[in-house]
Amino acid sequence: MAFSGLFLLCLVFTAALFPIISLAADPYVSYELTFTYKTLSPLGVPQQVIVVNDEFPGPVINATTNYNAAVNVINKLDEDLLVNWLGIQMRHDSWQDGVRGTNCPIPSNWNFTYEFQVKDQIGSFFYFPSINFQRASGGYGPIIVNRRSIIPLPFDEPYGDIVIMIGDWYTRNHTALRTALDAGEDLGMPDGVLINGKGPYQYNSTLVPDGIEYETFTVEPGRTYRIRVHNVGISTSLNFRIQSHNMLLAEVEGHYTVQQNYTSFDIHVGQSYSFLVPMDQNASTDYYVVASARFVNESLWQRVTGVAILHYSNSKGKAAGPLPDPPNDLFDKSWSLNQAKSVRQNGSSSGARPNPQGSFHYGSINVTNVYLLQSLPPTAINGKLRATLNGISFVNPDTPIRLADMYKVKGDYKLDFPSQPLTGKPRLDRSIINGTFKGFAEIIFQNNDTVMQSFHMDGFSFYVVGMDYGLWTNDSRNQYNKWDAVSRCTVQVFPGGWTAVFVYLDNEGAWNIRTENLDRWYLGQETYIRLVNPEDNKITEYSAPENVLYCGALSYLQKQQQHYNLAVSSSQNFGLLFTLLMAVLAAGFNLY
Repeated sequence: MAFSGLFLLCLVFTAALFPIISLAADPYVSYELTFTYKTLSPLGVPQQVIVVNDEFPGPVINATTNYNAAVNVINKLDEDLLVNWLGIQMRHDSWQDGVRGTNCPIPSNWNFTYEFQVKDQIGSFFYFPSINFQRASGGYGPIIVNRRSIIPLPFDEPYGDIVIMIGDWYTRNHTALRTALDAGEDLGMPDGVLINGKGPYQYNSTLVPDGIEYETFTVEPGRTYRIRVHNVGISTSLNFRIQSHNMLLAEVEGHYTVQQNYTSFDIHVGQSYSFLVPMDQNASTDYYVVASARFVNESLWQRVTGVAILHYSNSKGKAAGPLPDPPNDLFDKSWSLNQAKSVRQNGSSSGARPNPQGSFHYGSINVTNVYLLQSLPPTAINGKLRATLNGISFVNPDTPIRLADMYKVKGDYKLDFPSQPLTGKPRLDRSIINGTFKGFAEIIFQNNDTVMQSFHMDGFSFYVVGMDYGLWTNDSRNQYNKWDAVSRCTVQVFPGGWTAVFVYLDNEGAWNIRTENLDRWYLGQETYIRLVNPEDNKITEYSAPENVLYCGALSYLQKQQQHYNLAVSSSQNFGLLFTLLMAVLAAGFNLY
């Protein structure tokens, strides 16, 4: 009888678990990320840095295609926090995107568990704090989405994986930097470049002081490594190179490329690349790994150079001598442009799915919407320095867009963002794009600013069909690549130039379109595109999660959080209940 009672109890537990089991058809990975401050001296000057789990950069989030991720973010900063998962498309789930137009911020000493699926994706991405200029103080870390074992790699399995996070860095923390921007000041030249949160190796005693901790990558001779490089900086494009080593480009932000060798490569703010690097050089000395500033007066910006060390396990000496030269293109501004155009998608290889990457014939689809988005140098609006897209400097809505839709909050935002640059004076506004769900859009980013910019679109990858200097015109379409353009989510736009992309708008929700240059983004150079299924059958978009945070017009719905440890994701609930179920079964069999 005892066993019968326990068996009945097991049936009850199974019934309770069934909804969770149904949702958990794909495996879960769970992470807990605690964001705190720590005093570090990456450039030899003590300063407040944002660390994640006491690490800078933060720990890697590792998942496999179609896995579900539950990431419990604990905010131990003294201000609000949101985390964006740059490049993760959050299919049908903009509730998890982690930017101000989609989520209410996580208050200090609160937590929020992001739960999302890395649906039909592979590749190299990163996470970062998306509000309050916090990325300028750190808080970023890598994301690796591995392929399923049934999908072959388009190259031999590398011996190892190396993540390299590069970025410009100031010895002022993010609060000081945003105070400067609020006062209408330019941030000026950065104080250096960090590689994995560390300053430069002392390759030059005049430029690099004593006592700087630098990064070392130890490798085995004769092996090939996959090196994933992310520019997580503020506003500086960087040229990445490894002394005496060729770098075979293999993947860009989740898509395999035609494999080409480069001796150096320009990586712009917010961009991610994977290279295959064979360790085929003489081990008589170590080698420099360099990230140096681009599109600036490089003689004045010499100290804005990151230097790490590539150390063969059998190396016989330290790296010495001058750094490998950067591109010699002072009088040839087409060098970097042509390099960008040389990146092509590998149409015959499989990515996240078994079908080849080239099976989506983007070049033969009729465009339904055209958006020309123009950026200009920052200007004063109502006495404050602001940056614009199409003459509008974006003001984030008080209530996140889809939350406002759900509760029918009126006046939260406007669906009137112009598809062409406005004439007349720039203005502050809450205008967003009223997108066509399952439309096929052509977006032209026209950079009439004086600086190199990167533009990013959450929720999507887009095909980079063209880029050039000058003003885009209808005739510019004659040079579009409609066959093997690379698909990615962050693209460079040269100063005084344009970049055109094609994107299939099949991901319902509200999605951020922004510059990745943090200063311009902070000053308002962004908007959102809202995509709603006109059939309104709720099949194409997830509903708001149970743990959704409320703010703005819906603040009255937010309950006080008791303690961050009380929040447990559904994957953790599943694990706890499953363990209890197994214990009940074991007890039953022992009794029987």
